[in-house]
Amino acid sequence: MSSRLIGVGVGPGDPELVTVKGVNALRAADVVVVPVMETGERGRAEATVLHYVPEDKVVRVVFALNERSDRGRREAAWDAAGARVAELLRTHPSVAFATIGDPNVYSTFTYLAQTIEELVPGTVVETVPGITAMQDLAARSGAVLTEGTEPLTLVPVTAGAAVLKDALSGPGTVVAYKFGRLAEEVAAALRETGRLDDAVWGSALGLPEESISPASDLDGTPLPYLSTLIAPSQRHGKRGGKL
Repeated sequence: MSSRLIGVGVGPGDPELVTVKGVNALRAADVVVVPVMETGERGRAEATVLHYVPEDKVVRVVFALNERSDRGRREAAWDAAGARVAELLRTHPSVAFATIGDPNVYSTFTYLAQTIEELVPGTVVETVPGITAMQDLAARSGAVLTEGTEPLTLVPVTAGAAVLKDALSGPGTVVAYKFGRLAEEVAAALRETGRLDDAVWGSALGLPEESISPASDLDGTPLPYLSTLIAPSQRHGKRGGKL
């Protein structure tokens, strides 16, 4: 039988936001791989996983999670991580990979799955969806993501603040991921497009150090890398006006 690689979304940090299907997948797998940075500190995915599976079932694999400037170094890290997971797949029928958020939304799992398809042909790749940071922030802040016919645009600010500004100039709600290092530019884009007043940002959602604030409080101070922003669509008129 072919080995199985299952990408499991474990949510943005709150262990209670892992789905029942996600917990079952983690527990059913022979081993659970969690991504860690070279510095070795425990990340959100690992901390969440340890609420549901014993530590001796968890395998920590180093990924270049925040490496964006040195493509060669990033590729080498992906290759090494892929080789380690491939080794696990050759000796275990099922390997789960835990990723924060959802495995199909800006996830390291995407690159791992591509590598495994080359290294271990025939491996069955599956995913279990997870709660995303934008959903959690919307729930915790009371921001409504979409109504009626409104579009929803998700932008990684690692692509540059100009990409965010273009999205804010259009209709609908805009969600920005990974904007912490460009907080000042993000605040400027919100002001210039008239989207500052209703916007909200949050970081470390569901964790003791959680922070949720109006975007109008942004003062240019750098924020945690994984900060999330919601700029709701501008809504005027009666209930259901955009149906």
